[in-house]
Amino acid sequence: MTDGQPIPVIIDCDTGVDDALALLFAVRHPALDVRAITCVAGNTDVDGVVRNTLTVLEQAGAGDIPVARGAERPLIETVRTARHVHGQDGMGDLGLPAPARVPADVDAVTLLRREILASPRPVTLIPMAPLTNIALLLRTHPEVTRNIERIVFMGGAVATGNATPVAEFNVWHDPEAAAVLLTAGVPITMYGLDVFKKVLVPADEVQRLRASAEPRLRLAGELLAHRDPATSGDPTPIVDRRPRPGESEVHQGTREQPLVDVALGVDAERYVRLWLKAVE
Repeated sequence: MTDGQPIPVIIDCDTGVDDALALLFAVRHPALDVRAITCVAGNTDVDGVVRNTLTVLEQAGAGDIPVARGAERPLIETVRTARHVHGQDGMGDLGLPAPARVPADVDAVTLLRREILASPRPVTLIPMAPLTNIALLLRTHPEVTRNIERIVFMGGAVATGNATPVAEFNVWHDPEAAAVLLTAGVPITMYGLDVFKKVLVPADEVQRLRASAEPRLRLAGELLAHRDPATSGDPTPIVDRRPRPGESEVHQGTREQPLVDVALGVDAERYVRLWLKAVE
């Protein structure tokens, strides 16, 4: 918060274990005003993503945030979920209760457009999933970019992927949608897989959360205890870190200008403290 007002944000997610932890943080942090959440197929099927998202919001005491169902498959590719990582239900098969509420009566693209244009301040759009919903929004309603402050997305990798040696899951799942996002014409910040692999909550903190009587803290602990068992040729963003132009530019023209800001590191210990403080 730079002016004492929380930042208006809209989150697009494919709620599995990781996105659930991010949602718990986002809805509890006082500097963020979560105006809407949209769901897309990814970690599990889109109906499972909607269910998981609503369940997390109820557990976090944030049941009034509108949630909408989005794309059930990528723009071109078939659905390729990550149930082998996140469990059959996308949430570590924890047996969580079904949510009491239902999603909004509009689709994700409609909700995104409505909330972006209705916001009195430009919003920060936070995609944490395959980028299908965002691509459909940008192609169908390009006027929304006038009220988007920045897009901050979780996707890609600077060094090593998880879907393939070079491809991170969110971009690999719908590379054509990622290409649309990267040419959105608004400021973009990319937080890739490399950064988040460095953030680990200590085991004693995990056990303390699991033993809590507070539902959201117990959920956080159970999700943190679920370990990623997967280290599984598709395109992914390539981060150009060359110090000078190469032969391609010398022989074929000028070097492309950077499209996005890319996070290369994280203060992991500080971030863990921040996450715990916000969730608790």
